[in-house]
Amino acid sequence: MRPNSGAGRRYLALGASGIVALSLAACGGDDPETPGTGETEGGGTATGELVFAGSAEPVVIDGAWVSDGESIRVIRQIFEGLVTTEAGGTDIQPALATEWTTTDDGLEWTFSLQDGVTFHDDTPFNAEAVCFNFDRWYNFEGPIAQSASSSYYYQTVFGGFAENDAAYAESLGESLYESCEATDDTTAVITLTRPSSTFLTALSLPAFSIASPTALEEFGADDVGGDGEAPTFDGTYGYEHPTGTGPYAFTEWERGVRVVLTANADYWGENQPSVETLIFVAIADGPARRTALETGEIDGYDLVDPADATALEDAGFTLLQRPAFNVGYIGFNSSIPPLDNPDVRKAVAYAVNKENLLSTKYPEGAQVATQFQPPELFGWSDSVEEYAYDPAMAEQLLADSGVANPTIEFWYPTDVSRPYMPDPEGNFELIKADLEAVGFTVNSQSAPWNPDYLAANQAGTQQMYLLGWTGDFGDPDNFIGTFFQTQQAQWGFNEPEIFDALDAAEAETDEDTRVGLYAEINQMIMEFVPGVPYVHTQPAIAFRAGIDGYEPSPVNNEDFALVTVTE
Repeated sequence: MRPNSGAGRRYLALGASGIVALSLAACGGDDPETPGTGETEGGGTATGELVFAGSAEPVVIDGAWVSDGESIRVIRQIFEGLVTTEAGGTDIQPALATEWTTTDDGLEWTFSLQDGVTFHDDTPFNAEAVCFNFDRWYNFEGPIAQSASSSYYYQTVFGGFAENDAAYAESLGESLYESCEATDDTTAVITLTRPSSTFLTALSLPAFSIASPTALEEFGADDVGGDGEAPTFDGTYGYEHPTGTGPYAFTEWERGVRVVLTANADYWGENQPSVETLIFVAIADGPARRTALETGEIDGYDLVDPADATALEDAGFTLLQRPAFNVGYIGFNSSIPPLDNPDVRKAVAYAVNKENLLSTKYPEGAQVATQFQPPELFGWSDSVEEYAYDPAMAEQLLADSGVANPTIEFWYPTDVSRPYMPDPEGNFELIKADLEAVGFTVNSQSAPWNPDYLAANQAGTQQMYLLGWTGDFGDPDNFIGTFFQTQQAQWGFNEPEIFDALDAAEAETDEDTRVGLYAEINQMIMEFVPGVPYVHTQPAIAFRAGIDGYEPSPVNNEDFALVTVTE
């Protein structure tokens, strides 16, 4: 989640919107009156409220324009796509589509749709609405809308647009999407330009939520300004009128204070919301989130500091862990000497004491990573070179490399805590000591996470750096394909054998064949050593007593309609 542009169809998403500290004072008092509250379709009545804190407020409440987790959390409650993921997992389940079929060549997908569903503004949901949304994304135009900072997920899945802007003509390429036809109210036929084994899985992303065509047009959803690196959304749609079919409807976004959603009394689905009012607030500082929970200002929060977990549990709070569906890594720009030398890259890999790093800086449940995807995903290989801690091997490789007194410029981010990297500076110091112990000279570099650190990484100016990734959907293409399917500035290498193998694996539609292809690719990647993956973590979420039903998702696809609140 979260974007860093590079050449080609793939863009490495790094995961940060601007961090905004919010006042919680406005969370008390009367909630605004909202149409659609009261008795739910299932016969129950939604009551009470839940206040949940993330680390930042949304960028905009429109899945087409965002890639950060804080925006997606809110979007997930308001909107739905054709498919979704199972609660707590990555398997694909029906949502607004009841079933689907594809032709033998993998180019034509027919979706049967739910009947009788309406958007929150009473616009009918039907096949025409589905095609309107797909055509909307396909027809984004201009250098701002087509920048990776704006339409990251569309580009990750579909590549190019109807007309690629001249600035991106070479990098975007042909679109995977060709057309959508509404053959009747409950049947949408989507045609692709080439087979894609990840197309259906990717449709579970909130970026491909189906929105009300009426609201999109009336409130200027596609009015974008600013520039490609810092787009602005100038219509009112994503701030005042986001309109989906989900279990919660938008009520209010008091910028810098809170986002308020209200239970959709006419929700069509099985999971009828039991909590009437959801309030999302942002508290940038981890200790401040913990204090807000302990004092009762909030009911739950994400990204619990590992050091706080035991104390919170001892105090009676509930801690839940997401499955380990991420990777933290040391990245190399292999175009900058001496990292252009494979022996030097391997020396770094053998020099890092991963076990010590995890036992010192990570909570229970963190796993040592041996490759750039978690073992839960198919294609993970037990045959890769694991580069176990071996300082003598590192010293020998440096001697064999012919590089005397190797000097590395090593970067780490400040002012941030990520699920795969809760203490970036602490990680940096331990890794730096490991490298110096085997003969490297390390020049330390740091910068604030957003925009400085991310911008430097996007530009390819960081020689070695700390970074990571949280998966968006359950496919290795979303990990090693995102990183290594095209040449990207931050990695600095051009290996057509790896690029072509990843293209072939994505196009392959036989699942058993794909397992073998990705296992082989993981071995190729770790033989090349573009970096050192070192950890998969289980991020924690904390709630006060009386909050039940929350199912942590490996892809952050949590459904608050499942949550119940008791005093």
